[in-house]
Amino acid sequence: MKLYITTPSPFARKVRIVAREKGLADRIEEIVVDPYGNAPELLSTNPVVQVPTLIAEDGLPLNDSPVIAEYLDMMGSGLRLLPAEGAELLRVKRLETLGNAALEMGVKLVLEKRRPEQERSASWIERWTVNMGRALDALEAAAPDAGALDMGVLTAGVAVTWIGFRHPDYDWKTGRPNLVALQAALETRPSFIDTYPV
Repeated sequence: MKLYITTPSPFARKVRIVAREKGLADRIEEIVVDPYGNAPELLSTNPVVQVPTLIAEDGLPLNDSPVIAEYLDMMGSGLRLLPAEGAELLRVKRLETLGNAALEMGVKLVLEKRRPEQERSASWIERWTVNMGRALDALEAAAPDAGALDMGVLTAGVAVTWIGFRHPDYDWKTGRPNLVALQAALETRPSFIDTYPV
């Protein structure tokens, strides 16, 4: 399998962690590409030129981190990161969605701040910052437990580390002791250490 990534991407990090947790890392070739440069190998497999993109064992391109993570979770060994059904599946998916939402707001902020200063929208920057905080507050209230790793816990951990990495001026820690503890615990796992954003 081939996995197209950028090393700072939190969405790519998420699936890289899943691959390691599920014992699949040695079956996946990680290929660093430049999405903004329309990397030809990425463009030929993902029409919107985004990472991560996984070329599955049967050659099918899979896009979007939740889809890729679920595929790897089904293929790999060990405890499932996504429960099969019912209320527990909804709980995990809710956490995963909140983590992804915080990341999406953070990515929008990064892209807006890369625009020339005179083209930036102060109102959008404020809205995305507030929404990112709300998503983090909802994750804090859910109190994800690092001792019970699942896709929601994993995504929440990836989100807070990436927000701290990309938005060092944003204080995500104050008032969020559950997320601070989550990050401290998860970032000691080999899968997290091996994929830390650079």
